[in-house]
Amino acid sequence: MFTTYFNSQIMNKKNDFNSELQELARFAKAISHPARLSILKYLAETKSCISGDISDSLPLSRTTVSQHLRELRDLGLIHGEIDGLRINYCLCCSTIGEYLEQFNIFFEPIKKVNVDCVTECVTKSN
Repeated sequence: MFTTYFNSQIMNKKNDFNSELQELARFAKAISHPARLSILKYLAETKSCISGDISDSLPLSRTTVSQHLRELRDLGLIHGEIDGLRINYCLCCSTIGEYLEQFNIFFEPIKKVNVDCVTECVTKSN
């Protein structure tokens, strides 16, 4: 019983944040997986809607690609229209642009911060 109460309290904490932060977090989560980034990049590189099986172009199973497509579609980053037995997938450039603008607005004041920290920032190098 305590575990259920504790888990429900944790799950409800996101409601303490405003809707803009929650929406940015949903976007960040959607693009946080390399497979979803690959799908977006693939759709952008083709410069058209894709008809057929995207999994042929990615190193993932059809089922895995389908799950990632659903995540992107649920957020509105892509849309798919059924055309007979095929689905045509397209980028939703206007939605992507809106999210990028929200990210820019969010990070603008952070970019302007000029703080001299005693500790050194660690950057990830490849």
